[in-house]
Amino acid sequence: MNLTEEIRRRRTFAIISHPDAGKTTLTEKLLLYGGAVQLAGSVTARKNQQATTSDWMELERKRGISISSTVLQFDYEGYRVNLLDTPGHRDFSEDTYRVLTAVDAAVMVIDAGKGIESQTRKLFEVCRRRGVPIFTFMNKMDRPTREPLALLDELESVLGIGACPINWPLGTGFDFKGVYDRQAKQVNLFERTSLGAYRAPVKVTGLGDPILQEKLDPPVYKQVLEEIEMLEGAGTEFDPAAVLAGKITPVFFGSAMNNFGVQLMLDNFLKFSSPPTSRISGDILVEPTLEKFSGFVFKIQANMDPRHRDRIAFVRVVSGKFKRDMVVHHSRTGEKVRLANSQKVFGSERETVDEAYPGDVVGLVGNDKFGIGDTLTEDPAIAFNEIPQFPPECFAFLQNPNTSKYKQFRKGLDQLLQEGVVQCFELAHAAHKIPLLAAVGPLQFEVVQYRIESEYNAESRLESTNWKFARWLRTPDGSEVSNKIDLPTSGALALDRKGNKVLLYASEWELKFFQDRNKDIELSHVPF
Repeated sequence: MNLTEEIRRRRTFAIISHPDAGKTTLTEKLLLYGGAVQLAGSVTARKNQQATTSDWMELERKRGISISSTVLQFDYEGYRVNLLDTPGHRDFSEDTYRVLTAVDAAVMVIDAGKGIESQTRKLFEVCRRRGVPIFTFMNKMDRPTREPLALLDELESVLGIGACPINWPLGTGFDFKGVYDRQAKQVNLFERTSLGAYRAPVKVTGLGDPILQEKLDPPVYKQVLEEIEMLEGAGTEFDPAAVLAGKITPVFFGSAMNNFGVQLMLDNFLKFSSPPTSRISGDILVEPTLEKFSGFVFKIQANMDPRHRDRIAFVRVVSGKFKRDMVVHHSRTGEKVRLANSQKVFGSERETVDEAYPGDVVGLVGNDKFGIGDTLTEDPAIAFNEIPQFPPECFAFLQNPNTSKYKQFRKGLDQLLQEGVVQCFELAHAAHKIPLLAAVGPLQFEVVQYRIESEYNAESRLESTNWKFARWLRTPDGSEVSNKIDLPTSGALALDRKGNKVLLYASEWELKFFQDRNKDIELSHVPF
């Protein structure tokens, strides 16, 4: 295949949701239907059940939540699918935001019993700002749910996007028997499988089929017919171009746990989603079809394989063809680097990658010079600026209680800082330079402690602080910010890893105090 054909068959997307909506379960079922796994694992650990492929970290398996982002690739019906599983917990939203820079579409999973929740709304807004098309999967239809029409209305009123159901549920909760495919005008009846681990058998019929009338109670059957008739007459009309423009979201109903509606969603997603899209480099629009290779690092992860203790930089290929052993320009350092050790990562499993195309994600092993946001390219004129930074909301000192293990403690912390797990400051006037960790949520601190202990065999102790906000400082003329600025009583002046001065404070009142006393200082949520 030539470059254009390879691009055309690729799809790169992420799954986003509020915690416990079923995101990781849906990921597993997509892998099941894609033939990447033969038996899907449940996130909640049960004896004799498979572990979940995408949750590779031991802490994830213990807590039953996704903490890290995972890259999974599989082939399905002629497509090469790159699926980026993301953390659902709000404390790890920074990692999720970074992953969304590397995808061309997103599948939003909603618990049909709860509707749109806070984290769903935040992630939707991130997708909208980036222009990422969204496909919606209404999950857990085999449990008590809200009315399907009410769920559609909430999508439109709360998120401000047109909602077009591609299929429609045949009953809800215990009465859920399958879905009606509105495009094919066919009914798909599903049967439960043991713990939802194998593909659900399907019987396809029409709405008037006696089998359907036997399966559904008369009131439920009557309601389904009325709802479908109403949607045909007054529902949002499906428009593939409007989907790619982010104006409408195709909606699919089903149950990931029991495989109801999963394959219908996957087939339609691949049909209507976009191949790899272009990226902006300064004033240049870099098209995937550009012959010269380019890509950017959106994630770094160390010690995915405890046997090797190595470091992987995940690169989203933007243009051209990646070839193992190729020499590229590293935009941040200006150096030439050879990309020798390239791997495809499937959960915690790996295999060598000799070539990759736009939309693919390549894991580059061992180069400790690569950082999040770095551009790798054959054209030195290309430099992407894709990775956003977010203001931290939690702060805690990380102490090393065992001085004999300081070397391991420092090595572990430095690696985690390179991965972007947390940010790190030092107080400007402190006699002892104790690392001050900063994060979007406190669970990130738990991950730092767990990984320093399990991967580097070093102890650590957290000391919480009262600070809730950080603002970067600068003077209008670019001169250095004085150390003698007027601070609020509980405020502090800190330095980030690059030596930039940062104000730490606990309340909006303290921020106003600082602004009133230091009118010549400019403030920013992120580094200038």
